[in-house]
Amino acid sequence: MNDSLWMQLTAYFSNNMHVFLATGKEHIIISLLALLCSASVGIVLGYVTCKYKRTEKWIVSLFQVLRIMPSLAVLLLLIPIMGTGTKPALIALVLLGIPPILMNMIAGLESVPSFLLEAAHGVGMSEQQVMWRVKFPLAAPIILTGIKIAAIEVIASATLAAKIGAGGLGEIIFTGLGLNRVDLLLIGGFSVGILAITVGVMLDMSERILFKYRFLKR
Repeated sequence: MNDSLWMQLTAYFSNNMHVFLATGKEHIIISLLALLCSASVGIVLGYVTCKYKRTEKWIVSLFQVLRIMPSLAVLLLLIPIMGTGTKPALIALVLLGIPPILMNMIAGLESVPSFLLEAAHGVGMSEQQVMWRVKFPLAAPIILTGIKIAAIEVIASATLAAKIGAGGLGEIIFTGLGLNRVDLLLIGGFSVGILAITVGVMLDMSERILFKYRFLKR
């Protein structure tokens, strides 16, 4: 790293720390809200598709189509309907976060061994009890993996929210692009990367704590 670039980086943080912290806070808030909504919708839809098998094909196909659409395209499609700002950006991020959680919810519930379900029914459990006392706990590690994938995708894609006035670290990146400022591109890019890695590590640690039996040496 040359001296000029280093001076630009130190000057930015000396003069604009409040801007950096504000955009970072916006990025975290919109990502967290999107992830919470995605997890809620994904888990509920996963439950519905497993309970009513006829709906699985349509629901999964719909969200697979949404998943292959670029995030920016979804944002641009929402602008004529909802305008600019946080609301359309949040909806786009929720739509982006649902598919991995939904797919892992379905995969997790379908991975539960049939003999355990038969045993649960054999002791008199209702379908609801089997779902929440047997299926869901056993599927939880796979569901958490889906949430981790969704979290990283949402945090990375939230940079595009700045394009429609929703704030976040993307503001620093797009300002850097507009002004041809390498220092701003590095600050914004590294910040998003570090945030995504940090969340991924935290979720990995949560998985090891909550499901430590999966990591015990046999």
